[in-house]
Amino acid sequence: MIFQPVLHPMLVLVLVVPALAAAGWMLVRAWRGRIRPGGERSLGRTDAAPDSSQTRVLRPNEGRAADARGAGPAMWALRVVLVLACGLLLLRPGLPGGEMRALATDTDVVVVIDTTASMVAEDWAGEPRMDGVRDDVRTIIETYPGARFALITFAASAELRLPLTTDASALVSAVDVLIPEVTRQSRGSSIGVAAPLLAEILGRAAASSPERARMVFYLGDGEQTVSSSPESFAAASTTVDGGGVLGYGTAQGGPMRETTGDPDDRGDYIEYQGERALSVIDEDALRAIADQLGVDYTHRTADDTVALPEAPATTTAYREDGTTRHVNDLSWILALVIVILLCLEIARASMLIARMRGLAVRAPLPSGAASPPAWSSTSPPASPPGVSAKRRLPSETTEDSHGLGTRSSSRGEGGTP
Repeated sequence: MIFQPVLHPMLVLVLVVPALAAAGWMLVRAWRGRIRPGGERSLGRTDAAPDSSQTRVLRPNEGRAADARGAGPAMWALRVVLVLACGLLLLRPGLPGGEMRALATDTDVVVVIDTTASMVAEDWAGEPRMDGVRDDVRTIIETYPGARFALITFAASAELRLPLTTDASALVSAVDVLIPEVTRQSRGSSIGVAAPLLAEILGRAAASSPERARMVFYLGDGEQTVSSSPESFAAASTTVDGGGVLGYGTAQGGPMRETTGDPDDRGDYIEYQGERALSVIDEDALRAIADQLGVDYTHRTADDTVALPEAPATTTAYREDGTTRHVNDLSWILALVIVILLCLEIARASMLIARMRGLAVRAPLPSGAASPPAWSSTSPPASPPGVSAKRRLPSETTEDSHGLGTRSSSRGEGGTP
């Protein structure tokens, strides 16, 4: 059994021991109250005769009232189990599921993605090129376990979207929500605009962690849409230990839809001189970037899997302890037990409320209290014994036989009817 405490074990003891002691004491008290001399079980409070060791068993109504005042041994036993389950849940018990050697990559991976409007060109098996970019980013993450990842995107300018982090899911989320630049706001872009920012990030990483290797992956279509020459990535090459340039697109080109910044809005196809405008990959420009970084260039298509280089051997090794433990967590079993016990408590409380309401309706009046009248508000009282039913009060009002009027009569105390 392995424990992975949520709280410090001493704090768990401070929380659980008092509650467990209180529940255990109430269990013992309830058990002693149910078993009396003579071996009989009482339904609640019992009265023993002074000259007898036998127990008087309460009447059914008295037993129900007694049960309403407190829980029996069974309920308190369940509450003891509930406290124990809560304490064990805080300790997170588990069973060892075996050991395996874990590979760790002490590498910093910087991903540079082209987000210009041409990246929505539909020549990735009929889908936008950006779909291929997202698939390849996931492959990069799977290929380098334990690495730190950073994300740079560029269109008219470069932007650091994600600093170096070991949270690979953050990179996936950032890439999934990438939206290419708005078509109507596009003024052209350079495929090398991210070079200065990339050199800066790699330089800082090398200074802070010189023992880690650094890899760069550039993902784009190579289209230069400004008149100036693209910036060079040569300055960053001194801190690059590996990576690759991945090119997207075809020589035939793919049609592009207008982008509005809304991921759910599929705009119309962009037209030029009455025909659909096509975006064509520039592989020569992409090969030039690969040469500047000192990495290989790969043309990507939807029908093959990207081949990525291995991480530098000096930064890829097994963990120092050689193994990593896999634990089968048992917390879900304890959570299920707690839920069941709480449901029983709620059901019992509901039954007690209903029972106490019934007792309140059927409760007898205390001795000496006046009985309530046996007639309703609309029926006259019965005549007392020995008094004629025709005898009325000294002053009476009656309705004539036709219901048209009333007559009133007064008699003295000794008058005749």
